[in-house]
Amino acid sequence: MKKTTLSTITKNLFLGLLLILFTASLTSCSKKVAFQTSTIVPAARGDVKITKDNNKNYLIQIKLENLAEVKRLESSKKAYVVWMESDDSMVKNIGQIKSDSKFLSSKLKATFETVTPIKPTKIFITAEEDAEVQYPDKEIILSTRNL
Repeated sequence: MKKTTLSTITKNLFLGLLLILFTASLTSCSKKVAFQTSTIVPAARGDVKITKDNNKNYLIQIKLENLAEVKRLESSKKAYVVWMESDDSMVKNIGQIKSDSKFLSSKLKATFETVTPIKPTKIFITAEEDAEVQYPDKEIILSTRNL
């Protein structure tokens, strides 16, 4: 009877250890970083979550709050554009955050999600005249520190 109890305790400890290792491996592949306070839209808040998947791609998820409609900015523009900087200092337009009433609610919330094979080192958002621009405007709305 003592053998059975010791064996059960050992199995439970082993399963617990496996569960802890599995959970740690899932959370270690994910990084969440808050945007720095904006001088252009001070009320805007948000964060970026970057997760590396099994295919070695990076899932970038952005959640924003209190982001003013882009047309209401002092230098009225037409689109919020999300940019990614990589290790080799390459800056790439990775998409647009819609800011009209269909996408930004009355609570001024927005989300953005994309996948890239390149590891991002910095994420930032600018207001642009055209969402398909190849180079960012000098006026950065929100930015992360280096990831």
